[in-house]
Amino acid sequence: MDQKTVYALPDCLTGDDIRRVRKKLNLTQEGFAKLAGVSKPTVVSWENSGKKITGPIILAVKMLEENPDTSEKFRIPSQEAPLRLLYYYRNMLCTLIDVNDRIQQVRIKNFTRWPQFRAFGINQEPTYEDYQEFLRSRCFPESRDKLKLELRKLGLPFYDPLLIIEKTEGRMAEDDFYVKIERRQYAADD
Repeated sequence: MDQKTVYALPDCLTGDDIRRVRKKLNLTQEGFAKLAGVSKPTVVSWENSGKKITGPIILAVKMLEENPDTSEKFRIPSQEAPLRLLYYYRNMLCTLIDVNDRIQQVRIKNFTRWPQFRAFGINQEPTYEDYQEFLRSRCFPESRDKLKLELRKLGLPFYDPLLIIEKTEGRMAEDDFYVKIERRQYAADD
């Protein structure tokens, strides 16, 4: 890119600019801090110090002001299902998978538009069977030679793809994908 390239962005922002966009997004200072990747004290300082604000936040605020629905696209919904799988490529969360095994229900939210990085590709409404196939795809096959030795190394009594993924994060030697698993904690009155 040549040195003469310029962009239609302000040189700086004010605290009022930050506050206006934050409120437009219906975010608290803490919520805006999480979205912007900064601490809550930083947002408080931006809004109250009266100093000019510079840096990468200018582009982020401008983009959020122009496209306020962007923040919602990246919001992680609260967990309602007993099981949540977070499917990553390197450090990027690609797909959130909420599973209720009891009623065999699967709900997903993709955080990338690229199907090759999504857990279920172009499938936006995976079935429970699709979910089970996904689990199998993220661990060694049940037909593996010396399967019992592999299971013993993992401390597992039998072949179960979910248990294997809990131990290995579904990491495969040939790719940079992995899975984190969260189980919902139930209150005493649930």
